[in-house]
Amino acid sequence: MKKEIVIQNTAGLHAALAAKLVQVANEFQSDVRLEYADKVVDAKSVLSLISLAVPSGENVVVKAEGDDAEEAIQEIEKILE
Repeated sequence: MKKEIVIQNTAGLHAALAAKLVQVANEFQSDVRLEYADKVVDAKSVLSLISLAVPSGENVVVKAEGDDAEEAIQEIEKILE
């Protein structure tokens, strides 16, 4: 399952936002990944997320696979939008 989401935070995907995303992603059993500019990283790793350097207003794709994938994507969407 995947969903395209626009990063609404004016600072983009910064360290604090990445840390919050990791915290939420780790609440789920599903494998959760974030894709931006042809790079795909583990959404359960702060350093991986920060390495994407996603600016505000850009689209990312959240991908999740597992029993709770849909719920994981919904919760991550709340953080990023």
